[in-house]
Amino acid sequence: MMVAPPERVRRGFRALGPGLITGAADDDPSGIATYSQAGAAFGFGLLWTALLTLPLMSAVQLICARIGLTTRRGLASVLRSHYPPWLLWIVCVLLLIANTVNIAADLGGMAEAAALVTGLPPVGLVPAFALLILALLAFASYTSMNRILKWMTVGLFAYVVAAFLARPHWGAVIGGTFWPRATISGDYLLTVVAILGTTISPYLFFWQTAQEAEDEAHHLRVPISQLFRTAATDTNFGMLVSNVIMYFIIVTTGATLHPAGTTHITTAAQAAAALRPLAGRGAALLFTLGIVGTGLLAVPVLAGSAAYAIAEAARWRRGMDEKVWKAPQFYVVIAVSTLIGVALNYVRIDAMRLLFWAAVINGLLAPPLIVIILMVGNNTQIMGNARNGIVLNALGGAAAVVMTIAAGALVWSWVA
Repeated sequence: MMVAPPERVRRGFRALGPGLITGAADDDPSGIATYSQAGAAFGFGLLWTALLTLPLMSAVQLICARIGLTTRRGLASVLRSHYPPWLLWIVCVLLLIANTVNIAADLGGMAEAAALVTGLPPVGLVPAFALLILALLAFASYTSMNRILKWMTVGLFAYVVAAFLARPHWGAVIGGTFWPRATISGDYLLTVVAILGTTISPYLFFWQTAQEAEDEAHHLRVPISQLFRTAATDTNFGMLVSNVIMYFIIVTTGATLHPAGTTHITTAAQAAAALRPLAGRGAALLFTLGIVGTGLLAVPVLAGSAAYAIAEAARWRRGMDEKVWKAPQFYVVIAVSTLIGVALNYVRIDAMRLLFWAAVINGLLAPPLIVIILMVGNNTQIMGNARNGIVLNALGGAAAVVMTIAAGALVWSWVA
């Protein structure tokens, strides 16, 4: 019997999970600010980075997914069993610091964007969003949380609509995608590094591994080979969604802000405000609502990934299916990182400076972490017959090399 296309679509959507959520969370408000700056400064000249990063991030995230499904443990728990404790704790503490800073920037970006629509002061919206997210993380089960976050990904496609409303020159868009004219300048190289650091981030490694392990507990009778196939589809689709949204954000700002001479963007909300007179109220509204939606998706992932890492390293009880009173330390990490993120919005610290330091930490963490993930993925004692294949190793190795070069460029720019 033929399955009707709508039912087939619904079944496919239900099969998606950690990979889709991970990919969508990659387009958080701070990431939107980075992509907006790329379009504002260089027009369509950096659209090629969407093609470069897609296979690299897909490979790394798929290796993480396979580790979670095979071991039924998160990444920090696996590292604890096979690597020195001091290395694990350095990674976890740096991850917690970087994630907390990103949470602060994302909450601030959400509040500023919501203020553009509602007229309410951002100062009151920051704690309101934080409390909403904490309630979601504390009281929703894993299944409910998974369903809520999946539906939030739909809001990302506001950026696709906004790009068409901006009326770009599609010939120039195609040229910037496949035949870019690279500008060898410090700003150009730093923007490339920022895009790489935003798309291939350590918190995504920890989140997807932990979520796959927790998701596997809901499918105990499903053969591991079938789980691998589902994870591959889920992850590849999630990373594709992430890069498609990144692509159309650059298209939107490249078609509007760059020709108008607005070449310096510091926040996603600033990009949304600048779009209003250039692309129309509809495009600006969609762009603004997208910032709020991505923040509601990304902040739980940032807080959750840090909590999973710390709890696994300390051997604490953890998981979205656990009640607050049964896993108090896990939820304390979530609450503390979120509340510090709120507090950072009320002290006199430049938001871009915070994001710079978060980028430095992520840029330094990503290359060695990718190498460790590759070593775990090829370790017979850990993965058994589920070791990485040639393609995963080649793409994962390429990601490690590219991120090492990016980290070196970031450190060089910082010293210079």
